[in-house]
Amino acid sequence: MDGTQIPLHIAFVTNMCTHYVIRLFEILSQRYSIDFYFTGGFENYWEKKNKAWLGNFNGVYLKGFLLAPKLKFTPGLFRLGFMKSYTIFIKTLDDRFALFFIFSLAKIFRKPFVLWTGIWSHPLTFFHQLTFKITKGIYQHSEAIIVYGEHVKRYLIGLGISEEKIFCAPHAVDNRDFNQDVPADEKRELKKQLGAEGRKIILYVGRLETCKGLDYLVEAASQLEDEKPFVLFIGTGTQKDRLEEKCKAAKFPYAFLKHILNNELYRYYAIGDIFVLPSITTKDFKEPWGLVINEAMNQGCPVITTDAVGAAQGGLVQDGKNGFIVPEKDTNALKGAIAKLLKDESHRRQMAQSAREDIQSWTPEHMSSGFEQAIDFVQQRYAL
Repeated sequence: MDGTQIPLHIAFVTNMCTHYVIRLFEILSQRYSIDFYFTGGFENYWEKKNKAWLGNFNGVYLKGFLLAPKLKFTPGLFRLGFMKSYTIFIKTLDDRFALFFIFSLAKIFRKPFVLWTGIWSHPLTFFHQLTFKITKGIYQHSEAIIVYGEHVKRYLIGLGISEEKIFCAPHAVDNRDFNQDVPADEKRELKKQLGAEGRKIILYVGRLETCKGLDYLVEAASQLEDEKPFVLFIGTGTQKDRLEEKCKAAKFPYAFLKHILNNELYRYYAIGDIFVLPSITTKDFKEPWGLVINEAMNQGCPVITTDAVGAAQGGLVQDGKNGFIVPEKDTNALKGAIAKLLKDESHRRQMAQSAREDIQSWTPEHMSSGFEQAIDFVQQRYAL
């Protein structure tokens, strides 16, 4: 890629602009004439205290209203039908109305439709099973598909989707936000405030929901022998009170912190000795990636995660090198991995160094190359 401007006009529609896609969108806007449209329906996985972001690119939030739970109608999308200068439409696999509308719009105007997705296991709810053929039809009739990693590519190929039109854009954050240096005295003060002085810290960041598998983390921590580590949970969710009761009963030191601003999170990753993301498969969820893993690795935090997590299946977490991958819903395996890192400080430090080194190549710049390959493919295939 030589960085020259390509005479294309792209409409990119997604549900929201999160802090971790700003750099990606800025890179794409430097290479292409591209307009971003955000349907504004913040999902249930998104912390409501986070702001509605925008960056150095052409982007606009569109207002809408709910027709039914999880079905948001966004009238502003209709104006895209009058902007015939768009040569390519890109849409994420979210927002049921917007997905079907943009896909249909592209087909009506005979414009290439490019899908961006991280789904690697179709949900098993009644609605998703009912609409599976529609989703598969969108896969089949997309001119190109951009995926989070090889795990998603394998899933799509398994559905019979042509491999040649699938492009990997390895999921990334802006590492500069999370690899900032934290002085030793600042770490000591933070641990003192938490009541974790002199203890190893097991850290979890994310929603406190059933799909995150936190019951297995609490059970594993309660069964650890010798000195108990301090378990720090950062996040909010419906399972908070129940999890706290389980921690009390287990009698190990712990703390629950509510929402921490994204630009402050790196300090907490810096005091973590082990980062655990024990997500499990549920009827309506399978962890697409787990960007908190990227964030934690920037502070040299070895990761323990399950085989139900996209980052584990997509190549970021390398078992035995920068972390451990354990079977989902397996308390004994999770406990064993935690105990191994707590008891073998040399191994933990080696993993920490590997985590810091490995995450350096997982960047928005590298991620953007997957988008560029998909757009180039569409441009050449359809002589745009």
